[in-house]
Amino acid sequence: MRTQEVQQAVRFGPYEADFRHGELRKFGTRVKIQGKPLSVLAILVKRPGQTVLREEFREALWPDHVFVDFDKNLATAVNKLRQALCDTAETPQYIETVSRLGYRFLADVEMISDEPGGSPAEAAVLAPLPSQAVTAAPKMWLRWTVAGAVVFSTILILMLVAALSDRRRAASTLSEKDTMVLADFDNKTGDAVFDDALKQALAVELGQSPFLTALSDRKVSETLGLMGRAPNQRLTLDVARELCQRTGSKAVLGGTISSLGAHYLIELKATACATGDDLAEEQGEASSKEGVLKVLSQLTSSMRSKLGESLPSVQKFDVPVEATTSSLEALKNYSLGLKMEHQEGEAASIPFFKRAIELDPNFALAYAGLSMRYSNLNQPSLALDYASKAYELRDRVSELEKLRIMVNYFSALGEIDKVDKAYELWIGNYPRDPVPRNNMGENYVMLGQYEKAARELQEALRLAPDNVIIYGNLGLTYLYLNRLSDAKASFDGAFAHNLDGGGLRGNIYSLAFLQGNAALMEEQVAWVAGKPGEEDPLLSAQSDTEAYYGRLNRARDFSRRAVDSAVRADSKETAALWQVNAAMREAELGNPELAREGVAAALQLSPGRDVKMLAALTLARIGDVPRAAALADELEKNYPTNTMLQLYWLPIIHSALQLDKGNLRQAQVELEDAAPYELATPPPLQVGTLYPAYLHGLSYLQTRNGAAAVTEFQKVLDHRSIVQNFVTGALAYLQIARAHAMAGDVGKAKAAYEQFLSLWEDADHDLPIYQQAKAEYAKLQ
Repeated sequence: MRTQEVQQAVRFGPYEADFRHGELRKFGTRVKIQGKPLSVLAILVKRPGQTVLREEFREALWPDHVFVDFDKNLATAVNKLRQALCDTAETPQYIETVSRLGYRFLADVEMISDEPGGSPAEAAVLAPLPSQAVTAAPKMWLRWTVAGAVVFSTILILMLVAALSDRRRAASTLSEKDTMVLADFDNKTGDAVFDDALKQALAVELGQSPFLTALSDRKVSETLGLMGRAPNQRLTLDVARELCQRTGSKAVLGGTISSLGAHYLIELKATACATGDDLAEEQGEASSKEGVLKVLSQLTSSMRSKLGESLPSVQKFDVPVEATTSSLEALKNYSLGLKMEHQEGEAASIPFFKRAIELDPNFALAYAGLSMRYSNLNQPSLALDYASKAYELRDRVSELEKLRIMVNYFSALGEIDKVDKAYELWIGNYPRDPVPRNNMGENYVMLGQYEKAARELQEALRLAPDNVIIYGNLGLTYLYLNRLSDAKASFDGAFAHNLDGGGLRGNIYSLAFLQGNAALMEEQVAWVAGKPGEEDPLLSAQSDTEAYYGRLNRARDFSRRAVDSAVRADSKETAALWQVNAAMREAELGNPELAREGVAAALQLSPGRDVKMLAALTLARIGDVPRAAALADELEKNYPTNTMLQLYWLPIIHSALQLDKGNLRQAQVELEDAAPYELATPPPLQVGTLYPAYLHGLSYLQTRNGAAAVTEFQKVLDHRSIVQNFVTGALAYLQIARAHAMAGDVGKAKAAYEQFLSLWEDADHDLPIYQQAKAEYAKLQ
């Protein structure tokens, strides 16, 4: 089989391959691809769904007279093709490896017609009559006049009927830009289990459509408030229609369930907001309560098609909700968890997701929901546990939910490269979904690539201008870029849309710190008081601020309050993170015994991965080399694929260990892997530490290379918007003063000491490091 035998141009998914011109395009944008990978694609798409043997590839692409390493070359071509298609061997969407045989193309393939006016049949209908037909016409004029008039009239009537039918269909369908409002089901059965479960099932079914978009729950709550109604009010058809008109949506989709003896009648109806006209309707009957979800899935699939989604799209993205869970009670609790999150925050939603899992231990979406919320609440160990369970059950969900589960799982493992590949697939299938754009932006922030992050987050906000999390993330990214006015505009944009929560207050706190606005900082801490999951991060942030200014006794008090708040919210791992953060601070400020006690308390609370990571660094900084090394070895062994652990934290820990041993050159070598991520803001902290530069500076101080040390500490001072209130940001002033003094520049040394002492004008006077700084400054007078 030769590549020229394949059709000249084909379409599959978002891709079009033009083999005449050697081009591959995705959503109309050209994708870079070389000759051999494109030739492999040409062979595969000719036989979609069939296994193409390795020998067939050899015969077509590497004839006998061409001497190459065939296996290696074929594998390379397939890998490059997968990269171009954003595909993976582990979770293939297009190219599946058939073990020891060859490869199979999984997607449906559509041939693109070469005819300029459409299909060949359309071209034939529209073609002009040949000249000989015109010359023959007079001989048959009477016959044509009688019989032809009947035919012509019939055709005209059919054309009019078709036009009216098309007009009605156009009026009843939605476009990709339209949104619709999901009303609550009208439950006429008297069985409360249907109240929330069926609407959630409908949302899950519609959520897998890349065409239809439902108005977000957050936008619904916000608009209900503007309507003078309770944010959690049930959406009857009348309320939903008013909400639909206020938000500029196109349609309301509602449902009714009635009991007919032991049977259940289910009806779905889509109504135009503006006119109240019915757009589409579906009815079905379930012979038992257990069959309700199955019937609802069938009705929803048909409704998607009636509302304008193409049949291939419906067929491709159509996993019935009963495959996700067959338990109506579990689905109801899942829905209640989402509602509770909107009303009271993520911590309050967790019991409902847990109850959903108790009711259905195979409920993949509930495991994924718990994972995401534990991750947002700084409990990475629990997040990984639930993400792993969801990943095991990923074949039970829709394509969209499978992507979410993959992202949660690889994020919990810290495997950023696999996360980004999943996001690329997500964007390819669901280009209007803001979630992958937002989360890719967060990944770029984590890596310190803030310009890229801003671009992704700007696109995410364009897709979802009512999402508070995106406003917060974009504003925080502007902070890292030292674009404070843009950051404020982003936060103000959230408030302008009546949005709050989602960590926004913590981001505003960071802006206020950089602006030196103590009143605004206090306002944010007061706003989150008593709110589980939101209070403790800001209490810990305030503890860092107090320590930044040398007020260590106040810092300890705020850390204690942060730990207590997290424990009350049943977030022991989060509490341990605040505890070990305080211990790390004590280590840098020269209080080794308090640092050691803090590490012990943190590990007692929760010996999770991130707690051990910061504990190892703390112990290394106070010279407890054996325990620090043991923890580092354990982390390296247990988490070999965690990107930021392997490329940022472990190099820092190893460097600190070498620094304590006096192996200064090796301390610098250990930091080489971390150098590309020097400006990163890796978890679990919300700020950048610039530890690579800070430890480099300390190593140069020990070798009495003052000039080199100045360069490193200046990096910390130059990136204050990244370091913010982390302790290295304050200590860099003192260390750069020491470096200038060592280099013999007394004037600059005195100026740097004065900056530090001014920063610490309200510091606790009994701090050893403060007393040392004053003594060193006095010697320069």
